[in-house]
Amino acid sequence: QVRLVESGGGLVQPGGSLKLSCAASGNIFSIFLMGWYRQAPGNQRELVAQIIGSDTTNYADSVKGRSTISRDISKNTVTLEMNSLKPEDTAVYYCYAEVTLLGRPGSLYKYWGQGTQVTVSS
Repeated sequence: QVRLVESGGGLVQPGGSLKLSCAASGNIFSIFLMGWYRQAPGNQRELVAQIIGSDTTNYADSVKGRSTISRDISKNTVTLEMNSLKPEDTAVYYCYAEVTLLGRPGSLYKYWGQGTQVTVSS
């Protein structure tokens, strides 16, 4: 019904920057929020950042001050820019969205992308 496709992962040197993008498509009436989670080997999936509407944001303490999440509501896309990357930022990053579907008003459905690997290493 809804597909989230991430792009922008890869290998980055410590101190570098990256930009992750996610596009949602499918049977979408509206998107309440979009965000990014990450999961490192042996760890639980954790919130990185999320955005509600176009400007209400929430960041994990570990990335606050060096990350920016933004959203293009008209295109159903979300972007995460991270600077001053550290080896501990290495993880699979997942796009996430809470969506109202066409024909199903009043209910929010949660969707995940397939994930994109980010490796911070010299």
